[in-house]
Amino acid sequence: MLKLKETKKTPLTRTRKLTLAVILVVSSFIAYLFMILPGYLDNRGVQINIGEAATEDILAPYSINFESKVLTERARQNAANAVEDVYLTSDPSIARHQLNVLDAALSYITTVKNDPLSTHEQKIEDLLMMQDLKLSVDDYSKILLMEMNDWQAVGVECSRVLETVLRENLRENQIERARTNLQNIIKFNFKLEQTQITTAIVSDLIVPTSPFSPEETQRARALAMANVQPITRQIIAGEAIVRRGEILAEADMEALDIFGLTNPTDQTNAFIKNGVAVLISALLIFIFFRYRSTQIMLQPLCMIMVACFFLIFLGLARFLVMGNAVWPYLFPLAAFGLTIGIIFNFELAAILSLILAFLSVLGFGREAELIIFYLVPGLVAMFILGDARRLSTFFGTGFVTGVIAALIVAMFRLGDSYTDWLGLGTLMAAALFNGIATATLALLLQHIFASILDLPTSLQLMDISRPDHPLLQLLLNNAPGTYQHSLQVSNLAEQAADAIGANRLLVRAGTLFHDIGKSSNASFFIENQIRGNIDSHDESDPYETAQTIIAHVTDGVALAKRYRLPSRIIDFILEHHGNNITRYQYARAVELADGDESLVDEDKFRYPGPTPQSRETAILMLADGTEARARSMNPRTDDEIRSVIDAVVQSVMSAGQLDDTELTLSDMKAIKKSFFETIKRSYHPRVKYPDQRKDDKKEEDFDDTKEDSDAVEDKASLEQTENENSPVKESIFPQETTEIDLREGY
Repeated sequence: MLKLKETKKTPLTRTRKLTLAVILVVSSFIAYLFMILPGYLDNRGVQINIGEAATEDILAPYSINFESKVLTERARQNAANAVEDVYLTSDPSIARHQLNVLDAALSYITTVKNDPLSTHEQKIEDLLMMQDLKLSVDDYSKILLMEMNDWQAVGVECSRVLETVLRENLRENQIERARTNLQNIIKFNFKLEQTQITTAIVSDLIVPTSPFSPEETQRARALAMANVQPITRQIIAGEAIVRRGEILAEADMEALDIFGLTNPTDQTNAFIKNGVAVLISALLIFIFFRYRSTQIMLQPLCMIMVACFFLIFLGLARFLVMGNAVWPYLFPLAAFGLTIGIIFNFELAAILSLILAFLSVLGFGREAELIIFYLVPGLVAMFILGDARRLSTFFGTGFVTGVIAALIVAMFRLGDSYTDWLGLGTLMAAALFNGIATATLALLLQHIFASILDLPTSLQLMDISRPDHPLLQLLLNNAPGTYQHSLQVSNLAEQAADAIGANRLLVRAGTLFHDIGKSSNASFFIENQIRGNIDSHDESDPYETAQTIIAHVTDGVALAKRYRLPSRIIDFILEHHGNNITRYQYARAVELADGDESLVDEDKFRYPGPTPQSRETAILMLADGTEARARSMNPRTDDEIRSVIDAVVQSVMSAGQLDDTELTLSDMKAIKKSFFETIKRSYHPRVKYPDQRKDDKKEEDFDDTKEDSDAVEDKASLEQTENENSPVKESIFPQETTEIDLREGY
C-alpha cells in the first residue's frame, strides 16, 4: 500500500496546530453549508395544484407509513358503488290497479268513440284529456276509425297482455325490455293496426311491480363502506411521490401535505442537528490527527487535498444523490475512503469514511442502512486491495465489494413489511455497479492524488522497477557491475522492509536506482573495472577523487529528474550515503597535509545528504553497507555473517545516521534477522561437477591462485576503501579499510 514518507513523530507545534485548525474550521463551515442547503432549498414549498403537471420529480425526504384518507375514501366509494340497488318484492296491488286503470280507459274510449254528436276532432280532443293513458293523436285517430268488433278485440287483448306482463317482478330497469317483448305476447292473428294500438296502450300502462327502495339501498351501501379497512400508504425515503410531467392527483397532494412539502416548515432543529454533527466530526478528526497521524500534518498540502476531496464527495452526496430512490446506491462514496487507504493509511481512511458516510446520509432517511452500505464494503475493499499492485486486483475487489453491498441492501429491504421485489432487484443491481465503480474511481483518484502530491503509486513503483525501464537499461549497459550490486542490495533491502512492515515496493524501486549516477562515470568505480586491471587512483588528487565520488549522487538526481522518477525515489539517491565523508580521500588529504587536519576542508569530502529521513531509505543504507562488507569478507559461517551485520548496524547507529527515522530497536532486530537469512541463502555451498573432481591437484592449485589474486585485490581495495563512495562503509569501518571496499573501490 502506498504511504507518505514516514518521518520521525513530532509533537504538534503551534504552527501545525494553527494549520490544522484553519483547515478544519474552513472545511467544517463548507461541510455545514452542504448539510443545510439541500433541506433549506427543498423547504421552500412545492407550488403545484391538483390536476397540474409536475415540473420536477418530487421525492420523499424520509420514509413514512400513514393512513391515507384519500385512498380510504376512494375505496369506500368503490365499495358503495359496487352495491346494487335494493328492490322490494312484487306487489299484486300494483297489477290490479293498472288493470283497473286499463278498464276505465277502455270504457271511456268506447264511450267517446260511440258518441254520435261529436265530430272526429272533438273526439280526439276528448281522448287527449285522459290523465291515466297517454297516446298519440295518430293512435287515437286509428281507434276512432277502427271497426267496433276490432276495437273490442283490442280491449280484450290489452287486458290479457297487461295482466301477463304485470305478473312478473318488474324493476325500473326492466320496463323497456318488457315493452320491447310485447310483440311476442300479442296474438299473431291480429291486424297490424290492432297490434300497434294494443302495444301502445299496454306500453303506457306497464309500471314496476318490484319498486326500488332508497332506504334499503342506502343501508346496504353504508354497510359496504363500513367494512372497508383504512388504507395505509408506505413511502420509502427517496421514492418519487410524483414524477416530472405527471398530473398531480389528490392522493399525491395528500402525500405532499403529510411530508410538509407544500408549505415551508421550521428548520431550526435541523440546523442545530447538522451543526452538532459537523462539530463532532471536526473534533474526531482533530483528535485523530493529534494522536494517530502526525506525519500527514508535516505536509499541509496533503491535508488540503484530503479536505477538498472530502468536501467534493460530501457535496455530491448531499446535492445530487440523496433524496433520490436509486442514486444513493449507485454513488461510489466508498471510493474516497479506498483512495485515502491506498495513499495514506487504513486508520485515516476508516475514520474519514465513517464521518463522510454519517454526514452524507444524515436527515435523508434510512441512515443506518446507508451508513453500513457505504462503510462496510469500503473497509472490506481496503483489506482485499492491500498494496494495490495490479489492475486486476482493483476490478476483482470491485466485484467482491459490489456483491457485499448488494447483500447489505437485501438484508435491510427484506425486513420491510412489504417487499417490492422489482425495486429490490433494481437496488441490488445498483449496489453491484457501485462496487465496481468504487474500485474504478479509486484507481483514478489515486493517480490524481499521486500527481498532485508527487507520491508514487504501487502500480507506478511496479512499472519503474521493470528491468526494461530506460534508466535501468542505461545502468546495465554503462555500469553492469553497479547494476548487479543494485540487484543484490534490492533483494536484501526488500526482505528487510517486508520484515518490519515498511513499503517493500518503494524500497525495491529506490534501491534499484540509488547508484544510477555511477552510469555517468562507470569506469571510475571498481565494481565496473576488469579484475586484475584495477585502477586505485592512488596518484590522483584526493580532492578531485572525492568530488568525483560524491558527484554520483548529484548525477543520479539529475538523471532521475530527467527520466521523471518520483521524488520519493530521488530521496533514496540523496539519502543512501547520508552526510558521511569519503573517509579514505579525507585521510589521504590529511596525509598530504603532513597530518594537520586544520589544513583540510572536511566539507569538501562530505556527501550532500541528508541523513535517511524514512525507514525505507534507512534500510537501504544498512543493506548497502551489509552487502558490500559481506561481498568483501565472504563470510562462510553463521557467526561470520552475524559479525558482518552487527558491525554495519552498530557503525551506522553510532554515526547518528538513523536519528531522523522511526526505526525502533525491534525494527533493527527484525532487519538484522532478515539480513542474516538473505545472506545465508546467498552464500550457500555448491556441489562440484564430476569433471572438477578428476584433477584435485589442479583444483587446489586453482584455488590457491585465486586466493592469491583475491589477496592482491583485497590489498588494492583496502588502500582505496573510501573511493568506493559508500558512506555506510566509510563511516562504519574508518579503521578497517583493509577488509571492506572490494565491491566498488571508488
